[in-house]
Amino acid sequence: MRAMQLEYRLGVDGGGTGCRVRLTDRSGNVLGEGYAGPANLALGLDSTLHSVLNAVTQALGAANLPSSALARTCAGLGLAAGNVAKLRQAFAQLSLPFGAAVIRSDAEVACLGAHNGQAGAILILGTGSQGVLHEGGRFITVGGWGFALSDAGSGAILGRETVRRAFSALEGIEPSSGLTETVINRFAHDRSAMLEWATSAQPKNWAEFAPLVFERAKQLDPVALELVRDSARSAEKMLERLKALGAQCVCLMGGLAEPIKPYLSAPYSTLLVPAQGDALHGALLLAATHKDAVRSDLIEPSRLTR
Repeated sequence: MRAMQLEYRLGVDGGGTGCRVRLTDRSGNVLGEGYAGPANLALGLDSTLHSVLNAVTQALGAANLPSSALARTCAGLGLAAGNVAKLRQAFAQLSLPFGAAVIRSDAEVACLGAHNGQAGAILILGTGSQGVLHEGGRFITVGGWGFALSDAGSGAILGRETVRRAFSALEGIEPSSGLTETVINRFAHDRSAMLEWATSAQPKNWAEFAPLVFERAKQLDPVALELVRDSARSAEKMLERLKALGAQCVCLMGGLAEPIKPYLSAPYSTLLVPAQGDALHGALLLAATHKDAVRSDLIEPSRLTR
């Protein structure tokens, strides 16, 4: 096949909630952006590709470029579950329209963006949780194995513990508070209703209680304070592990990043630094590692290894 210089770079930040893309030229000038549905490899390869291509189509439209331009594009794809080699390789076998592509996880591109491609670590505290260290051209992850086994310090775990405390208060086992009464009222003081809800609840459903807990903690609700402090201790254990692995600085990211900061102990607070860029910036940096790549039928292997 005749070699073709890659003129464009595409950054993809695909997570469990949605997929964002940003298209630039080789100089980094933004040409277009797009947004589509979830892009989680663990939940479906075809659905992930569908979301990516929907968002890419929007970006091409904004840039007034034809779809054929993708053959001259190097894509940095940060996808949820992209750290699982088997899923990453299977996705690479699909009919991807890009001239070249580098596939990593959404957390890994977030780490690249946060430290502008340099060494550093992040701790994501959202619905789930995961720590990532980028050092010496490789990624090391901590956590990120899902609600059943992992997600320490996350919104989902905080929400689950909140509902459990409320249930215990309803049974008279634990003391009640304004927080537990609010949760109990949502289920009309019905234990069977709480059980039915909990049986089918997904992590995002549990995490919906997290903002309420932080709100009540500010009001010095004793149960809320206990739960938030426990969540902070869990986050500190993640930070401690990242530090032990060699992290000199950590960017705290995700929906719980700001609310949890006041509850972190001083030694851990001093470890934190502000992020220099977002996950899309990291995905574009990933694409830039192949700035001299030419068109290929194969997915270009990343120079950043797990």
